[in-house]
Amino acid sequence: MKPEYNIIDVVPHGQPMSLLDSIEDYSNNGLVAMVTIRDDSLFCESEGVPAWVGVEYMGQAVAAYAGVGARKSNQPVKIGFLVSARRYESPCSYFAVGTVLSVSVSQITENATGLQVFDCKIIGKDIEIQTNLNVFMPENIQTFFEGRHE
Repeated sequence: MKPEYNIIDVVPHGQPMSLLDSIEDYSNNGLVAMVTIRDDSLFCESEGVPAWVGVEYMGQAVAAYAGVGARKSNQPVKIGFLVSARRYESPCSYFAVGTVLSVSVSQITENATGLQVFDCKIIGKDIEIQTNLNVFMPENIQTFFEGRHE
């Protein structure tokens, strides 16, 4: 189902750090977002956007998934932390200007501590990248920053 949320309303990043263009699909365990590489895209160099930025695209898609879930439950969008990426390997060094990327995330695990694992994919013309992201989404960010891990 395509949610009626603007990406900027569900990802806790302001401009220019909000990198995804739109949310194309949402389900109870995943999300698909789109991004088009433009010459004015953040991180764009003469060859395009470096492929390592794909990890951030995936992380922001996870944030969008959590943000849509929060909005659907009438909760505020929360901050999360990208802990690690496993086996991120890109067939290219850069995403060329004009490339349209589909970024999909599917939740694999969830537990009460806030640690979660997502299966993530980036698909584009001649591009297929798959990795797992480990993320930490504490229930209460303020108590986490204060060192009170309840």
